[in-house]
Amino acid sequence: SFGNLSVLRGIDLNIYKGDVVVIVGPSGSGKSTFLRCLNLLEVPTGGSIHFENVDITDKRVNIDKYRQKMGMVFQQFNLFPHMMSKAEAEEKAMKLLERVGLADRADAYPSQLSGGQKQRIAIVRALCMEPEVLLFDEPTSALDPEMVGEVLQVMKDLAKEKMTMVVVTHEMGFAKEVANRVIFIDEGIIQEENEPKEFFENPKNERLKSFLSKVL
Repeated sequence: SFGNLSVLRGIDLNIYKGDVVVIVGPSGSGKSTFLRCLNLLEVPTGGSIHFENVDITDKRVNIDKYRQKMGMVFQQFNLFPHMMSKAEAEEKAMKLLERVGLADRADAYPSQLSGGQKQRIAIVRALCMEPEVLLFDEPTSALDPEMVGEVLQVMKDLAKEKMTMVVVTHEMGFAKEVANRVIFIDEGIIQEENEPKEFFENPKNERLKSFLSKVL
């Protein structure tokens, strides 16, 4: 909670290795706050978060050690306006750039890149840490429509490689095609959780039915 405002009101969830969990819900429902709690960018008021059997909310835990295992890709690309350093990271970076189809842009400044290219670079930056989990906070919502597909394709490729991913998004097609679980958060709680086919074709929660009628 922030002051008197309860943003999350009791979230109980397990995320397993290899899961692609997509979180949907209306604006202001607590989706992004929940995602940011997973690596303590937001410190929860109460409760615990267990990662690899360690409660990372414990003040004695070195959270930076665990953040290195959780790559995060934001809505805004947050690229630094200078070129990558030519340190030993270069070889790894080039391999990852090839993986997302951007090896030819290795020497480009962010101002020379499209939004879709910037977001693919942001994914490369997260992958450079060789994380156990990737967290995506609405990675396509700041993009022009024709650039959305190129970023989603990279995410689909990562899912095929069994990367564990937690994705807050409005892209329902991606959720249907790639997720193994879809979660609907509203008013700070999980209102419904299911595998994609059942979630979209046979929703139980009335609020979810209303939400899907507006976004599908």
